[in-house]
Amino acid sequence: MMASVIIYTTLTCPYCVHAKELLDSKHVAYQEIHVDKNPAQLKEMIAKSGGRKTVPQIFINGQHIGGFDDLQRLNESGKLDVLLQGAKNK
Repeated sequence: MMASVIIYTTLTCPYCVHAKELLDSKHVAYQEIHVDKNPAQLKEMIAKSGGRKTVPQIFINGQHIGGFDDLQRLNESGKLDVLLQGAKNK
């Protein structure tokens, strides 16, 4: 079963680029949602993330991971690979 990875981004966010590069390096497929193009999706992101308004906001299997720093900490601790099991095949 493939894990579901969703990343909310904007076009000008360097942390979004870093988060996508990290996921790409792990060959993980993800759905990218550009919130700068759609106010409804921005509201959705804020609601799902518990009020966070910064990007990226990353979700794995519906679990809010947080931003790039949070993703990087999970990676460094080895916990990201566990969360991503089944999400590979990009």
